[in-house]
Amino acid sequence: MAKSAHRKAHPQDTERRIRANDRAYNSQFNYASNYIKTSKYSVLTFLPLNLFEQFQRLANFYFLCLLVLQVIPAISSLTPITTAVPLIGVLALTAVKDAYDDFQRHMSDSQVNNRRSKALRDGRLVEEKWAEVQVGDVIRMENDQFVAADVLLLSTSEPNGLCFIETAELDGETNLKCRQCLVETAEMSQDDSLIGAFNGEIVCETPNNLLNKFEGTLDWKGKRFPLDNDRVVLRGCILRNTHWCYGVVIFAGKDTKLMQNSGKTKFKRTSIDRLLNFIIIGIVFFLLSMCLFCMIACGIWETITGVNFQEYLPWDSLVPTEPLSGATVIAFLVFFSYAIVLNTVVPISLYVSVEVIRFAQSFLINWDEKMNYEKTNTSAKARTTTLNEELGQIEYIFSDKTGTLTQNIMTFNKCSISCKCYGDLIDEATNEVMEITENTPALDFSWNENYEPEFRFYDSSLLDAVRGNNRDVHSFFRVLALCHTVMPEERNGKLEYQAQSPDEAALVSAARNFGFVFKERSPNSITIEVMGKREVYELLCILDFNNVRKRMSVILRRNGKLRLYCKGADNVIYERLKADSSEVKAKTQEHLNKFAGEGLRTLCLAVRDLDEVFFSDWKHRHQEAALAMDSRDDKLDAIYEEIERDMTLIGVTAIEDKLQDGVPQTIANLALAGIKIWVLTGDKQETAINIGYSCQLLTDEMADIFIVDGHTYDDVEAQLGKFREAVRSAGLGHGGAPTAAAASAPTSVSIVTFSESEYQRGLSVEESDTTGGFAIVINGHSLVHALHPQMEKLFLEVSSQCKSVICCRVTPLQKAMVVELIKKNKKAVTLAIGDGANDVSMIKAAHIGVGISGQEGMQAVLASDYSIAQFRFLERLLLVHGRWSYYRMCKFLRYFFYKNFAFTLCHFWFAFFCGFSAQTVFDPMFISVYNLFYTSLPVLALGIFDQDVSDRYSLCYPKLYTPGHCNLLFNKREFLRSALHGFFTSCVL
Repeated sequence: MAKSAHRKAHPQDTERRIRANDRAYNSQFNYASNYIKTSKYSVLTFLPLNLFEQFQRLANFYFLCLLVLQVIPAISSLTPITTAVPLIGVLALTAVKDAYDDFQRHMSDSQVNNRRSKALRDGRLVEEKWAEVQVGDVIRMENDQFVAADVLLLSTSEPNGLCFIETAELDGETNLKCRQCLVETAEMSQDDSLIGAFNGEIVCETPNNLLNKFEGTLDWKGKRFPLDNDRVVLRGCILRNTHWCYGVVIFAGKDTKLMQNSGKTKFKRTSIDRLLNFIIIGIVFFLLSMCLFCMIACGIWETITGVNFQEYLPWDSLVPTEPLSGATVIAFLVFFSYAIVLNTVVPISLYVSVEVIRFAQSFLINWDEKMNYEKTNTSAKARTTTLNEELGQIEYIFSDKTGTLTQNIMTFNKCSISCKCYGDLIDEATNEVMEITENTPALDFSWNENYEPEFRFYDSSLLDAVRGNNRDVHSFFRVLALCHTVMPEERNGKLEYQAQSPDEAALVSAARNFGFVFKERSPNSITIEVMGKREVYELLCILDFNNVRKRMSVILRRNGKLRLYCKGADNVIYERLKADSSEVKAKTQEHLNKFAGEGLRTLCLAVRDLDEVFFSDWKHRHQEAALAMDSRDDKLDAIYEEIERDMTLIGVTAIEDKLQDGVPQTIANLALAGIKIWVLTGDKQETAINIGYSCQLLTDEMADIFIVDGHTYDDVEAQLGKFREAVRSAGLGHGGAPTAAAASAPTSVSIVTFSESEYQRGLSVEESDTTGGFAIVINGHSLVHALHPQMEKLFLEVSSQCKSVICCRVTPLQKAMVVELIKKNKKAVTLAIGDGANDVSMIKAAHIGVGISGQEGMQAVLASDYSIAQFRFLERLLLVHGRWSYYRMCKFLRYFFYKNFAFTLCHFWFAFFCGFSAQTVFDPMFISVYNLFYTSLPVLALGIFDQDVSDRYSLCYPKLYTPGHCNLLFNKREFLRSALHGFFTSCVL
């Protein structure tokens, strides 16, 4: 019945309806309360539930079955305690850990549910627990307090309905974000009677885990208002720099985006885990084979010999007295008896030991001070404990560029305005471009009272053009000062900017220093100061940036003149310029190529004058799209396309983003370790190639660099086919198919020896490996065709033959697709590393994801398995910790299986001397604690602390890393070798 009522209340599962201050109306929908419960057990349910979960593990269930068999006297020659002790020990250790974890969750739940919140009841504020807040309630939030639920902002203490929040608990980002309520609701201010009478109806999306997306509408006083993410404050945020604000609860408890994001992530398993499962199954079959042999041998022995000893060794009363049938029954029972006696060949403590080792190895990574970035005091962190040894088997690295290889600290470097290039320092005597160094004097901007002392620019001609009232230059800087989403703040009498991206911050900062100061933003206006004169623009619409559009626009009105200001990627802007712009486009393209060749990030600026009639009609259709609850983003994109066309090109910005320290050396060392590095970036081709040379992905010694830039399927196929033939004719196999030498690669590990003098020589012994080979650079529009199912094999064949691959102009989805291509077609372990939200899909797709805690927030870190502060630390993470973890785990496993076989097979050999009667060689108590106590510490110590070489030798000789690529240290052959070693040891014993 409850389910039926729930269905009736929700005629559509695609939307949620909420009426403010009306609990009776909202109660019919059975929305989740604000009470949260993350704990799994109670005092009464802990024991049965925990045991049920533990016995779902195959190993635990197997030993439970053995314990049941041992209770049967006719079968077991061992007391049940021999299996009970290790089984209870493993179960108890796991149960204690689970109980502690759940107790912590109970404490956390209680603390959160009992926090206090202020809610409006009948027009007055009352204080109540968070757990008592319900959907539709209006709550008051105050400065420095956590937000109790996901709320729609109604009013705030700040001008223009603004409020500032910190979202560290949601996405790890500590920079303040701005939210803004509707102008219409902001007028209620903090009048409790007005807010208490607010009866607006909200229609919005159903609960989901998308932190940066919200779609809804508000119906109030006969009008409909579109709602988006800027109107919503989420549970877990902290209110900052805002005295108070009011909001309507739209999601509570488990429906909030914070709780929706607390679900389990996809479980990643290592190749060693998969191999272990296969080996354990093989060991079980081996155990059954031994039991079957002993059963048959027992039957034969009892038939021929045992029947004659009944006077001394009488058969059990259950056994028939006839020799043949009696021997058959005894042999049948002996099968189960030997399953018990030989059970130690199946390692009960293996998985527990593996988890302990991995856990300890994770702490060694976390505690490594050599991976601590002192500037931000950020250390490396293992966010998972299950993948450490996989770090020692990486064959492909997929890396973002901006913020990963580069610093993501943007500085305005050069620009092109009306076909004239600015930014180079020209020698007046020789008319040649001079090199800018740290000692080169920068321009003096002190004439501008809003200038920033740290801002550096060297070309005086641009400043002269600004101060000379050059119309085109003024238009250029107006676009920079107006077209953005930056929020200004006054701190200690100083103007500061809160920007969503470093690019925007750099551009607005540049405009500010050249005299175009962004001063103020309201819901309906933008105020700038141009050379000391105040200009106020009416803000009519913002066309947001996203990774698909690759552009943003604002539509403003001033002095009765309507104009659209746009900035975006050059290829996107060029497609939307006026048809008669070919001459300007051609000259500006030269400057774009020049900037990209210098490794600078470029953006094009454009404007369009609008007709009032056209805009009025467009605005009406835009409002309809903004109110749509179905495919709102697609409809808005289509509307944006209508107005972002026939634009006039104003100029190009060129921003410098320097390489991080140590990137070239890190890439060179990883390449020497046999790791192939693919760079996946959204930058244009020329910029990507320049960065490729800067970080030694591309070198002058390479035989050729292939450029794939075809726009059609046939063009891309022809280019890839041509490059494949070039590689084949060259007869080189760098990074790809094996050459004759590689084909005869050793299948066992050779011993590497070196002396101190060789260490001092460092990497010079490997220099011959850095020359020759091929590289491929492919554009995003070409990659669309290269990833087609009918062409992906050709693309893979060519790219696999290359030392370096650079994919430029790629989308976040394409990054993930490239990773999936390698995972699907290559038996290789992949690693993806990035720092921004657009890298999350790639990080999740790879076997191992590494996030860099940089300038673009923490979304990449939160999605990752490991986090580091700088790209250079990846070298130590892989070549030291990864190699050690792989080496230690492999040695531990070989040792573990050896000791188990050596111990267990003694019982098998003894069977030949005891008439296959399932008697044991050792004391029962010794058998029960052999794996759990006597031999656990040596193998654990080996798996945690053993080193074949020190960390400095691991870094000095990157080729020590290569055995991990081929699983040389632990595989089926190495397992058989350990088992045979145990076999011979058991014979000696």
